[in-house]
Amino acid sequence: MNRADLLLLSAAFVSFLLSVSLWFVGKRDEGMFVGLWVPSILALGAYLRVRVVEARIHA
Repeated sequence: MNRADLLLLSAAFVSFLLSVSLWFVGKRDEGMFVGLWVPSILALGAYLRVRVVEARIHA
């Protein structure tokens, strides 16, 4: 796991924690909004990983 992967996983985890915290504090709409960031961040990481692998294959 490289540094970029770790950064993206950390960002997704922090987003998840923030979402749960907002939910239980009573800010449910904000919690759901922030919760939507988690799959978006993970999808970005998957996309970037595919791009790196494709670049290695075609190089």
